[in-house]
Amino acid sequence: MQFSHSDAIWQAFPELRAGALHAEGIHADADVEVAIADFNAIAEARLTQAQEGEFPEIQAWRRGFSRMGLKPTQYRCASEALLRRFRQEHALPRLHPLIDLCNAISLAFAIPVAVFDAEKIAGDLEVRRARGDETYLTFGGDSEHPEPDEVIFADGAGNAHARRWTNRQSGLSAVRETTRSVLIVAEALHVSAGEDMGKLVAVVADVLAGHWPVAPKTALLSVESPRFEF
Repeated sequence: MQFSHSDAIWQAFPELRAGALHAEGIHADADVEVAIADFNAIAEARLTQAQEGEFPEIQAWRRGFSRMGLKPTQYRCASEALLRRFRQEHALPRLHPLIDLCNAISLAFAIPVAVFDAEKIAGDLEVRRARGDETYLTFGGDSEHPEPDEVIFADGAGNAHARRWTNRQSGLSAVRETTRSVLIVAEALHVSAGEDMGKLVAVVADVLAGHWPVAPKTALLSVESPRFEF
């Protein structure tokens, strides 16, 4: 399988930097509370200095959403939405140990981190503009069709695993108790995205290996190295 961004995405967003990890052997019994507390503390400290909308990582995504024709305060990237909720409630809902951990890492880095059940992906997964005939499954079980030209995560069967790029994931490949194989994707657009993405991927790989019997395969993606084989 392969994860990539289309040439058109790289042309429109040459500043994009992404990280990808694949791991097999995930289960729902890991105790990740200590690690989550550590990452939450990083986010708490940063939020005492400024609100999430002032973070350069978030401002870059807001500019990116504007370039996609979206109102950035109506459609927020995943990390901004998490930081906004965390600032208000000082906690996030618990869903699954891996999701909870990646959400905490997203808070600490202010970078969107998506986690997909790799077994629910048909063929290769590509971030590209939608044709409009792809199928997106909501968490409530409803089917939608993305708007033409909307940026989506599309697989070989025409399933949209995320809408509006880093805004909204699909229920089709959501991680559940039965999930064993995962693809984790992080993406950033800010000035220091390359350096920060390298740190984020290293942190995710380390915490994965520390909580599950896995040896993650990792990659850093850029316009010069745009594909991840897993």
